[in-house]
Amino acid sequence: MNGKIEHQIIEVEEKLRLAMLHSDVKALDELLSPRVLFTDHLGHLVGKEEDLAGHKSGALKLKSLSASEQHILLTGDVAVVSVKMQLSGSYNGTPTNGIFRFTRVWSQSQDGTWQIIAAHSGIVS
Repeated sequence: MNGKIEHQIIEVEEKLRLAMLHSDVKALDELLSPRVLFTDHLGHLVGKEEDLAGHKSGALKLKSLSASEQHILLTGDVAVVSVKMQLSGSYNGTPTNGIFRFTRVWSQSQDGTWQIIAAHSGIVS
């Protein structure tokens, strides 16, 4: 059972990476819980609509987004993922490049799909 769930989490993590890279708002909308709490690398709390807005408006433009050091912890009905991401792009025209560590909490929705309910990012020095 855990192997099956871990495989599902690996798949939704990749779907998320590609959705972020291509600003695929439809896919991001499906992957983010309506109640998601995201604390960004500056300590700001961001909700789903705010997160999607950066992609919808084109303010966030990613050129590359590659994952490494992915760790998955399965506990109860949630999965916790920690992943290092090398990214390059821009936000409102300002270059945004660096290595970030993301921690995400995935929960299965009532229809059986996995959604992020909480996330945090930090800059890796």
